[in-house]
Amino acid sequence: MHFLDIGSFNILKMKLFIKSMVSHRCKLMVEHELSKLGLHPVTIDLGIVELMEDINDEQWHQLNLNLIQSGLQLQVDKRSILTEKIKNIIIKMIHSPEGLPVTKYSFHISDQLNHPYTYLANVFSEQNGVSIRQFIINHKIERVKELIQLGELNLTEISDKLHYSSVSHLSNQFRKTTGISPSLFKQHNNIRSCNLEDV
Repeated sequence: MHFLDIGSFNILKMKLFIKSMVSHRCKLMVEHELSKLGLHPVTIDLGIVELMEDINDEQWHQLNLNLIQSGLQLQVDKRSILTEKIKNIIIKMIHSPEGLPVTKYSFHISDQLNHPYTYLANVFSEQNGVSIRQFIINHKIERVKELIQLGELNLTEISDKLHYSSVSHLSNQFRKTTGISPSLFKQHNNIRSCNLEDV
């Protein structure tokens, strides 16, 4: 297997790791930047790109400069790469149409990355200044907001979908994170929707 040497770190041929790549818009942006450099992605996933061809030093540095301008960045540090993988697993897990895995988050993340959860939790905290648990809570609350705005599920159904022990647990966590209750958030969202319809 071939390697590309960037400084003191070896990047596997045809695989790039990208920081802060967390949405479909990011994927389109990365695809555009790769195309500008004549590179052809086989797959573009959250945080990971696989290429058909090798990438040379000049292409790597130009791609990184272009990505930085868009709020993204190529990763060369192993612990940073691992942290991005953890983030991407959590985001996929919470926003999956199939719902959250039945297993505990710690087991799921550990199984996906083939590392002890304690090690992953320590690396994540050191790199981000926030625990995996808090990162999961933050993203679950964002998902709750999305589901409230969609209006297809009531709070009890949202609580079940996101594996909260009760609606009360969801509401307390929502209030602690956002400063308002889910019902107040829904009320504001309805007011905003009505105003838009009146335009």
